[in-house]
Amino acid sequence: MTASSRLFNKNLILLIVCQGLFLTNNVTFIAINGLVGFNLTPIPWMATLPVMGYVVGGALSTSLVARMQRRYGRKASFQVGLLVAVLSVLICALAAWTRSFWLLVFGTFVSGYYSANGQLYRFAAPELVVTGLREKAISWVLAGGLIGAVIGPNLTVLTKGALAAPFVGSYLSLAIVGLIGIAVMRHIHFPDDAGKRPGSGSGRPLAEILRQPVFVVSVIGAALGYGIMNLLMAATPLAMDVCGLPFSDTAMVLQWHVIGMFAPGFFTGSLIKRFGALQIMAVGLVLNFVAIGIGLSGSDLIQFLVSLTLLGVGWNFLFIGGTTLAMNAYRPEERDKAQGAINFCVFFVMAITSFSSGALVTTQGWFWLNMGSLLPAVLIGGALSWLALQHRRRRLAT
Repeated sequence: MTASSRLFNKNLILLIVCQGLFLTNNVTFIAINGLVGFNLTPIPWMATLPVMGYVVGGALSTSLVARMQRRYGRKASFQVGLLVAVLSVLICALAAWTRSFWLLVFGTFVSGYYSANGQLYRFAAPELVVTGLREKAISWVLAGGLIGAVIGPNLTVLTKGALAAPFVGSYLSLAIVGLIGIAVMRHIHFPDDAGKRPGSGSGRPLAEILRQPVFVVSVIGAALGYGIMNLLMAATPLAMDVCGLPFSDTAMVLQWHVIGMFAPGFFTGSLIKRFGALQIMAVGLVLNFVAIGIGLSGSDLIQFLVSLTLLGVGWNFLFIGGTTLAMNAYRPEERDKAQGAINFCVFFVMAITSFSSGALVTTQGWFWLNMGSLLPAVLIGGALSWLALQHRRRRLAT
């Protein structure tokens, strides 16, 4: 099968749905894992360890997922990921029911394998369309996260008290979401379904790919952009709870945050195609600085709402821009190792920020958490400026 000349073919539409289901899992995890962890551990700064378990599991799964995709193809790997998703949320449900903090951490760690798979949906999208549409395909698949923005917070509110133990119903509902994902994935056909992979051989060594300036900056933009977003988002439920805001407000803020993350996906690809990935990433960075500034100004509901929404839009521009930029740095036969390296860096930064998030918000407060997020933002700015200077020198030399 070859990539379709139309953007919205059956395979891409179904992959968009799978992205939405993946984000339903992701948003629900973010909304409840810190709160469940806070209720189960006597040490407040450990509250976000379940969130950290999720991303550490993802980081450690990246190479395994890459090998799985290289040997069995996209579809088989994605289906295994969804099966793991169902198993892991059942473990989390048992942990919440039995009030076992470390079982909860283990369950979220296992779920990291699903996260490592889901992070590759955006890379699979360009393979379902012709080359000229790949930016839009990435953007629209990520826009599918809007499904998670709508379903995730509402699902949490509806199910958190469904059973005697808080949030057990939320975890069980995610098992149903995972089963739906398995059913949808069965009907997607990827170019490598027949075992034929793009390109031949293994390509250049990974170290050579990693040394390219464009690859370095794409990873910095995607990973640190994700890190800033994760640092603030993971702490939001705890911070709002400390501020005395009800969980319904927290769910609303997270919903608008995720809308900010994925709604721009309807046009981010077109903007990148017109203005270039670096320029759109720079706009995303500016939005991050504005979001941090609003977060530093106070901790009322409106400040949480506006800050987290702008943070989501900034993440979208940085992440899609970084993903698109990275595709210029590797060949088809180098796909799995290059994408695996990108995702490992993303998960590594997420693991650090997940731990730091809980430690900072419970010991230093929301203000200093925002102050800490300025450092990675400055590093992204330096990287973007360096690559822009490299491009300018190259143009002047020709």
